[in-house]
Amino acid sequence: MRISARADYAVRAVLELAVRHREGPQAPVKAETIAAEQGISHKFLEGILGDLRRAGVVTSRRGGGGGYALARPASAITVADVIRAVDGPIVSVRGERPTGLTYTGSAEPLLPLWIALRANVRRILEGVTLADIAAGALPEEVRALAAEPGAWENP
Repeated sequence: MRISARADYAVRAVLELAVRHREGPQAPVKAETIAAEQGISHKFLEGILGDLRRAGVVTSRRGGGGGYALARPASAITVADVIRAVDGPIVSVRGERPTGLTYTGSAEPLLPLWIALRANVRRILEGVTLADIAAGALPEEVRALAAEPGAWENP
């Protein structure tokens, strides 16, 4: 699995909104502010925010007091929601969802492997909300996986 720059930037952008909301009710945040805080190209971020708005993850308001805000509480938005909004399905094989694939012969065992991979990735990304990250309180399962010594090694 590969996390695209688009998905990484999208998660960072909505996390910026979640952290600001945690500090108290905020006016919408301008894209320029998010881009500067996160070191993201403003033009690239605008496209990402548009996708997030169309997916119902953020709302936008035009004008002098305009900007972006989360469309729902941070506790109701998962990392998976954000990635799907900008990249589509979280796990795909050759651009297809694993459930749409068929294999024959010696390759037949690949399908349950891809399905298991998808289930594992979904369990992690659907189990972590923006509120979890904003509070620095990742779920125990995630912390345990990240604490494994091999998790930090590149084979």
